[in-house]
Amino acid sequence: MGFQQRTPTQPPHSPESICLNRLDPICDGQPLVPSIAQSTTFQRSGVGSDPEHQYSRVSNPSVALLESTLGKLEDAPAGVCFGTGLAAETALFLSLLQSGDHVVCGRGVYGGTTRLFQQLLSPYGIECTFVDSTDTDEVRRAVQPNTRLIFVETPANPTLDLTDIRACAEIAKDAGVKLAVDNTFLTPVLQRPLDHGADISVYSTTKFIDGHSVALGGALVSKDQGLLDRIRFIRKCTGAIQSPFNAWLTLNGIKTLPLRLKAQSKSAAELSSWLLDHDQIERVRHPSLATGHDALIAQRQHLGEHGAVVSFSIKGGYDAACRFVSSLRRCTLVEHVGSVETLITHPASMTHADVPREQRIDVGISDGLLRLSVGLEPAEELITDIRQALAAIRATSKSQGGVPVHA
Repeated sequence: MGFQQRTPTQPPHSPESICLNRLDPICDGQPLVPSIAQSTTFQRSGVGSDPEHQYSRVSNPSVALLESTLGKLEDAPAGVCFGTGLAAETALFLSLLQSGDHVVCGRGVYGGTTRLFQQLLSPYGIECTFVDSTDTDEVRRAVQPNTRLIFVETPANPTLDLTDIRACAEIAKDAGVKLAVDNTFLTPVLQRPLDHGADISVYSTTKFIDGHSVALGGALVSKDQGLLDRIRFIRKCTGAIQSPFNAWLTLNGIKTLPLRLKAQSKSAAELSSWLLDHDQIERVRHPSLATGHDALIAQRQHLGEHGAVVSFSIKGGYDAACRFVSSLRRCTLVEHVGSVETLITHPASMTHADVPREQRIDVGISDGLLRLSVGLEPAEELITDIRQALAAIRATSKSQGGVPVHA
């Protein structure tokens, strides 16, 4: 079955409608909330029967409903769901790569993705070149005869650098390779990579799609049915399917995804504008602040809003960042994004601790960089909290004579 290309502003149905994942057709007495198929196996009518679901390592009704919902959000076939986002990436790489192959990867990706390439796949003969994916000429130059995949994340984690998906898709097409885009931060509600030529959208559903910090999960969405079939086979072989309960939790969380993400994005834009004018902040990154070419990319790729994640650097580096997060009262220090609560992360000591410091600094993740995932609290409450934490840093610095304590 073919799927027509649609413009990003005209999905077949609104995200609000799709995310409600109502069962069709509607029947008298049907539960409003779909039941959990919490079963490892399924009955057969007789020898040789071939029901849709047979064993939950291969497929499950609860997981299948989530897969269908995620596919509809990108006007694509049902996606493939996994136990985590990294499990989804691993299945993608196993489906496309073998010893001797090469990957071009944006350097501003999640630290776990970098670790997967450098420490797990490299010993098996899979080579990866990390590039500044915001520079499409650099992406093109990195492609080799044995390249099989271009992998980017936009907005990048945690620098929020923007990559031109359409330009990367043209490079991939010219080279005869696949383009995968990690779309975890924006979700299909605010960005649909497949509309811009990407072959695969990659998600950690643990983040904004679940939205309540209760269910691990990952997903791959594509319009290439052959690739989806291959990925499902890999999942069957590796046993990496999402659990029925986590799929059910994610289905319930996804119902409010459009409302949550749009409200959080508005607060993030307001907060980033406030941070931009504060004398204790060195650098603020949020797509709403983009100028020049980045602004054009954001306007073309993003669907109205620009996401709920803000990154900023505290003057004073590592020590100031540590004192700042210890002084916050409304923002919780965790290694996570996408929840209804506002969360803060210090990438240098948390998400990117395994990345060599020189490489981390090179991609813009300084010792004082902080990643803020804006929740549903009023923006003015978050600004008040951040203001008092910055004041605490200033007071501590004065009492110590401005001498840093971190060697």
